[in-house]
Amino acid sequence: MMTQLSTQTLLVTGGSGQLGRRVIDLLLEANAGHVITTTRTPEKLADLAARGVEVRPGDFDQPDSLATVFAGVDRLLLISTDELAEPGKRLAQHRNAVAAAVKAGVKHVVYTSLVKPEPGSPITFAGDHYGTEQALAESPLDWTILRNNVYTEMLLMSLPPAIASGHLMAAAGDGGVGYVTREDCARAAAAALAANTSGRATLDITGPEVVTFADLAQIASEISGRPVNYVSVATEDMVAGMIRAGLPPFLAEAMVSFHTAAAQGDHGFTTSAVADLTGTAPQSVRDFLLAHREALAASPA
Repeated sequence: MMTQLSTQTLLVTGGSGQLGRRVIDLLLEANAGHVITTTRTPEKLADLAARGVEVRPGDFDQPDSLATVFAGVDRLLLISTDELAEPGKRLAQHRNAVAAAVKAGVKHVVYTSLVKPEPGSPITFAGDHYGTEQALAESPLDWTILRNNVYTEMLLMSLPPAIASGHLMAAAGDGGVGYVTREDCARAAAAALAANTSGRATLDITGPEVVTFADLAQIASEISGRPVNYVSVATEDMVAGMIRAGLPPFLAEAMVSFHTAAAQGDHGFTTSAVADLTGTAPQSVRDFLLAHREALAASPA
């Protein structure tokens, strides 16, 4: 379900990323209007250009050029960038984009945020999202903020080694997560962007149920046929283990901060927003993992 005006001009930032590219695919399938995308690497999007997408080179670190990049756009999807290593850089990029949208006369901005990003969130980069939401609130723009819960795809990183070892380790206690797939986030974003809406709204984008790490261990056991037990560990031990495995400290701390958020209940809820926006219910964790059974295959014992 995509309520749209076929004459709208829609812009998706970050078209070379996984979420952005999928949103563009959905917009094209729905004939949602003239589709534009921005990217720092236009050469990577030649296939989209061949399908009628207008590809504009754009760089959020060059704010003086952004208003021109956004010129003629009715509705803009601002996908949060991946600049996490340098504190403050991503928020500065997002603020540049919001200011440019105002200058260019964009009517409505859709932004991909994070559930519960307010001050006090343990997520290391929650402030980037909250600061962007504040920038939108202080602007004259209409907007839709999509607060995405944790991607189900993240489980394809943590569950294979858990199946191989028989132990799923996490620092989340008994906390659960309303995991949502990237596909469902893309469907929600495409629908929100293509809609003929005005005003301001904040929506939590989640999957259909709350799943704990104990639940994940049980699902992994059932799908793999191998016993997997959930082992609750201390936060500092989880961070140290990830660093020993080769992750940069900032990334290890960021990933474990999601465990802390789950432990305190920040991510343990669901909403009907995906179905409300798209007309189709979001995919469950079990169904997603069943569809990716091969990716969960354990290493030989």
